[in-house]
Amino acid sequence: MAIAHERLHGLDRDALVAAVEPVLRAHGVQGVELMWRSDPGGWVLELTVEHPDSHVPGEGITLDLCADISRDLSAALDVVDLIRQKYRLQVGSPGLERKLYRPSDYARYKGLMGSIKLKQPIDNQRVHRGVLQGLTEDGQVNMDTERGPMAVDFDAIESGHLVFDWKAKGSASDGAPGSPSRKAGGGRSAHRPQRSR
Repeated sequence: MAIAHERLHGLDRDALVAAVEPVLRAHGVQGVELMWRSDPGGWVLELTVEHPDSHVPGEGITLDLCADISRDLSAALDVVDLIRQKYRLQVGSPGLERKLYRPSDYARYKGLMGSIKLKQPIDNQRVHRGVLQGLTEDGQVNMDTERGPMAVDFDAIESGHLVFDWKAKGSASDGAPGSPSRKAGGGRSAHRPQRSR
């Protein structure tokens, strides 16, 4: 159960992932992002999760589930004692505009609007938006754009994410699955108090 995207500079990556993965399995979720970063409030270990069989970003990732994962992960991290400085743990959904990290992400969210940024332009354009159409038989990312169908090698994509039409669907306050309002803790994510060392 690999996490799709990690940024753990300065931490023992293998030991940290070994502590995280059993907690994910216990709650029936998979990790999307695991990132160690700083913000104006200090250091943050941020984990975003989703259900492995969901085709709607954030579906079923409730405040209570995030809080339960945060509690269990906090206990696991206390045992392994990997992070020496004061930090916050945040657990939440990747959101309605979830980033797409793997070819399987493009297949999983077939039928939803997406945006890709290419390493090299096609038709003098690096950013293309359209409805994701999964993968072609030879594994290319397939999408219907305003200019017509387009298929590109996954390796040609610099980055990609889902696109949510906020004007058409309303705001995060509507409680749409995966919206920021579904994350626990100050409207953002479930988190633990800062630890002092």
